[in-house]
Amino acid sequence: MHVTHLSLADFRSYARAEVELTPGVSSFIGPNGQGKTNLVEAVGYLATLASHRVSSDAPLVRMGADRAVIRAAVREGERSQLVELELNPGRANRARLNRSTSVRPRDLLGVVRTVLFAPEDLHLVKGDPGERRRFLDELVTARAPRLAGVRADYDRVLKQRNSLLKSAAMARRHGGRGADLSTLDVWDQHLARAGADLLAQRLALLAALAPLADKSYERVAPGGGPVTLEYRSSVTGVAGAAEGPAPAPADTEPGPAETAPAAEAPAAGARAELEALLLAALREIRPQEIERGVTLAGPHRDDLLLRLGELPARGYASHGESWSLALALRLASYELLKEEGPEPVLVLDDVFAELDGRRRERLAELVAAGEQVLVTAAVAEDVPPVLAGARFAVAEGRVTRE
Repeated sequence: MHVTHLSLADFRSYARAEVELTPGVSSFIGPNGQGKTNLVEAVGYLATLASHRVSSDAPLVRMGADRAVIRAAVREGERSQLVELELNPGRANRARLNRSTSVRPRDLLGVVRTVLFAPEDLHLVKGDPGERRRFLDELVTARAPRLAGVRADYDRVLKQRNSLLKSAAMARRHGGRGADLSTLDVWDQHLARAGADLLAQRLALLAALAPLADKSYERVAPGGGPVTLEYRSSVTGVAGAAEGPAPAPADTEPGPAETAPAAEAPAAGARAELEALLLAALREIRPQEIERGVTLAGPHRDDLLLRLGELPARGYASHGESWSLALALRLASYELLKEEGPEPVLVLDDVFAELDGRRRERLAELVAAGEQVLVTAAVAEDVPPVLAGARFAVAEGRVTRE
């Protein structure tokens, strides 16, 4: 898979941009602040419906404009498709596929597939659990785009359930009788159903990803592993859980927690069991939830534990080890997606400036053969020679092929 043309209108710093692309390596070179990252961010947005830099759409729209448009022509084998996304902050985004006006934005998922390396990847290792949950869910959706609907259903139910709990908690604190909680059992059922599906998909993903991550780490930092990935669930009794609770992540409250080794992830047939476990957890923790006004069990409170040897990477890994582990997770994602479907577009956003010479050369050698590799760098010297290919100069809102 590769992008043959990228068109932007009022996206970030670009009033207009038209960029012709080819298979192989394309490097965008320019000083910081000139817009090179904006180009690859747009490609990544088409693949995930999210930015790797900001959490909302408003910063993606050029100052003074009320909307932005990203359009890309994509080729997979002999098939070509045109995807278009209109970003409307505060309103629903609009999507077109092959000039059709009847598709939802999430119908675009899977047309463009990317694996993106960026300085922000260090947060996968050192950041809060939300960073790792996002990593898992974006990869789950890249493997099976239909699961975007499962994520949306879970988020919708969680929001409704939290609203009900918050109303009850506020009424209690102010001496009232409390909100009507008669519908809480219904919301529990909905949350358990969608949550079990999401949890099963995460566990299945880790079962496939874990051995690839270990191999990728060995390729990036020989002799530095082994790497293990473990799922920390807020739900007691998840199949394959290790004995005893894992250390609580920074954004979760103490409570029932067990760690499931990725290699022992349940098959799809275990969804009913996971649903029952989640329902039981919600019932057990309900008094605390009513007191706190928030849902305390479910996939939204889980974490991915990354270990180097016997120690958790977060808090123990050096800066270089953390970078190697982040790179290994992205390389493993790329290998997994390539095994299961069209080869994704590789995006290396200003990553070489963050690496020492040894890691820089290893990464470049590992990705050089990709069908399409998009690289950004402040200076041409940051791009290793093995990544020779098309070069674009980016300056003052203009993209010029050299």
